[in-house]
Amino acid sequence: MIIAKRLHSLLLGASLLAASVPSWAVVDSQGGPAVLETNFQPPVTQIAAQIYDLHHMMLIICLVIFVAVFGVMFYSMLRHRKSLGHKAASFHESTSVEIAWTVVPFLIVIGMALPATKTVVAMKDTSNADLTIKATGMQWKWGYDYLNGEGAGISFLSNLATPREQITDASLKKNDNYLLEVDNPVVVPVNKKVRIITTANDVIHSWTIPAFGVKQDAIPGFVRDTWFKAEKIGTYRGQCVELCGKDHAFMPIVVNVVSEADYKIWVDGKKKEMAAKADDPNKVWTIDELKTRGEKVYSANCVACHQATGKGVPGAFPALDGDPIVNGPRALQITTVLNGKNAMPPWKGVLNDTEVAAVITYTRNSWSNKAQENIVQPAEVLAARK
Repeated sequence: MIIAKRLHSLLLGASLLAASVPSWAVVDSQGGPAVLETNFQPPVTQIAAQIYDLHHMMLIICLVIFVAVFGVMFYSMLRHRKSLGHKAASFHESTSVEIAWTVVPFLIVIGMALPATKTVVAMKDTSNADLTIKATGMQWKWGYDYLNGEGAGISFLSNLATPREQITDASLKKNDNYLLEVDNPVVVPVNKKVRIITTANDVIHSWTIPAFGVKQDAIPGFVRDTWFKAEKIGTYRGQCVELCGKDHAFMPIVVNVVSEADYKIWVDGKKKEMAAKADDPNKVWTIDELKTRGEKVYSANCVACHQATGKGVPGAFPALDGDPIVNGPRALQITTVLNGKNAMPPWKGVLNDTEVAAVITYTRNSWSNKAQENIVQPAEVLAARK
């Protein structure tokens, strides 16, 4: 009776706990992982299809070897055991056996290596690309520059689009593409060879799209490249697969593959958008304008390390609230933001003059900060770059 009562209490407690935890229906991510997926994502490039076929071929070979070896072993153990009157053979060596167990594995390895080598060589052939895009990894976002082909000159940053509230509050409903959505996806035309050049600003990252069969490390100070040719229109998702810091899990990659006509429309629209956003470094802004713009820049680029409260992460990233550099002469903070310091990477290649001026002005007028030099104009940032 006592055991039954305790069991009933445990079951009741478990049911109450389960009821208190929100349960959201998990669905397949468009172009990303599927629910209960146990295989590779469906390939949409020839390289990905070859990898898919190689995986299955080698899995079958390994399975056949496993069954054959263990089948012979167990058959020998059962059929030739001592209890049936068998005696162990007495011989020192067998030339035939030694030749067999050398030649057979060699032929198996060659049979696996030849198609694998063909695929690896094809993966490295980035020649004759229709489009070249540089992907720059940075903590924790991707920067894209269209270098050659239609769309050359387009440049943008791609940040995680999942709201921070969904990450920090377990009670909130998650988006269908939770942690696999970005504000600015890469857009490429279908059936065109796209060369991806990878590098990084700070630590090692890795640009990966499983459906393309692409995984290329982005290493600071080095330039690597890979390519893909998507044969199906759609949205395809990946992530940085190199451990790159505290927000490694929040660095997704999204590629939209569109028709040639839609790609031309996107290129025209993106160039017009870039022209509209181009900031005149000689424009004089009011402090309220800079603070409003700076809050957006801070939320997109700085909040992960320094937090929305400006308190930072103790032992890892310094607090900006009450920081002597933030409250000191503005020239020092401009230099620090442009060139980086300690764990903070340089931002001179990521933010333009107006964005740097805005985010500095925002930090100097936020939280408990009351800097005397409380406003920075873009012209000051431009002068500091020289």
